[in-house]
Amino acid sequence: MTRPLADLMRPNQIDDIVGQTTLLGENGLVRRMVDNKKLSNLILWGPPGCGKTTIARALANSVDMDFVPMSAVFSGTADIKKAMDAARMNRDIGRNTLLFIDEIHRFNKTQQDTLLPYLEDGTVVFMGATTENPSFNLNNALLSRCHVGVLQPLASEDLLTLMSRAEEFTSKKLPLDNDARIHLAQMADGDARFLLNTVEYLFNANFKTQLSPDALDSAVQKRAPLSDKHGDEHYNLISAVHKSLRASDTDAALYWVARMMTSGQDPMYIFRRLTRFAVEDVGLADPNALQIAISAWNAYERLGSPEGDLALTQLVIYLGTAPKSIGNYRAQKAAYAAARATGSLMPPKNILNAPTKMMHEMGYNAGYVYDPDTATGFSGQNCFPESMGRQKYYFPVERGFEREIKKRLEYWDSLREKINKNSPSNN
Repeated sequence: MTRPLADLMRPNQIDDIVGQTTLLGENGLVRRMVDNKKLSNLILWGPPGCGKTTIARALANSVDMDFVPMSAVFSGTADIKKAMDAARMNRDIGRNTLLFIDEIHRFNKTQQDTLLPYLEDGTVVFMGATTENPSFNLNNALLSRCHVGVLQPLASEDLLTLMSRAEEFTSKKLPLDNDARIHLAQMADGDARFLLNTVEYLFNANFKTQLSPDALDSAVQKRAPLSDKHGDEHYNLISAVHKSLRASDTDAALYWVARMMTSGQDPMYIFRRLTRFAVEDVGLADPNALQIAISAWNAYERLGSPEGDLALTQLVIYLGTAPKSIGNYRAQKAAYAAARATGSLMPPKNILNAPTKMMHEMGYNAGYVYDPDTATGFSGQNCFPESMGRQKYYFPVERGFEREIKKRLEYWDSLREKINKNSPSNN
């Protein structure tokens, strides 16, 4: 079997690589390494098909180093040591080695630590490729010895360039009209490998006429959107949902939720996070937000998809357009902090029950006022520990229902002040 087209067309020189101008353009990290003929340890972080392996190979070629590829999926500590022994032998005869480890984030801490002494003494120049955020998945000790180059998905213009190169390389013409070429670039979603694999299929399928975008959709399968359920893209998408809702950008929130749903995210996870948003970011500015969230969640569980998808959309629209307040969230944080700081202070005796004679004699429940029996339904009695004094944790905003809550609190504060002013202890 022949090698795949994507492998046959892999550039050998940095200047032939399409895209990634931030790294490869003038004054870019990789460009400066090539210009100075001096490679440094490097972590290449980016999505699949953006050119991580290609850049590493081209760098080795640019300074005439032996390129030793390894996959963290199939390799272990013994493989690392074997590669390092070979690199030392290379160094003894005047040859330098570039060790490239794909999926480096799959190495555990011990395996990553195994690399450190070889990086320290220059046995190899190390380059790792990862689709996961290095700051989360790589040891600090390894990161401190490497630069990090961030790669982006290829732009549609870059992918169109690759199509033209493929046609030139194979001396074949893609069976696509102009609109279908653009559509294929969009379908690839920044992934050069997917694009070239699809191009190879189209070359070999012997279509008799040019395909339109609709015909192309029928002929090939669209690339699945990037979104693993536990990695960076998962948390990036839910962060985008939260920030869009917080900014009351309802349309953006709808888009990011749709991205999560169409990429196979768990709807129950989305509902859980939206319910959290209802109590954290909307809070008492609209108390109905929590009820709407629970109701939409229940509706989805009963209806399933696709019928229940409308319940999710309704919830997103409600939360996006609701007034926002984090008064509830701030009050919780402040109250918890005070509880931790004050230890085991006793409640004031006036608000404690006295079920026994001894407790009654000790002053439990003495002076307690039953609020509903008062003219205003408000006693103003102190409910904080006596040694602590009154505290204020909840500060409602002038938005939504919290505007009414604020009026109530101010009214009770004024009543409390009058009651305390007229109490016997102040006369």
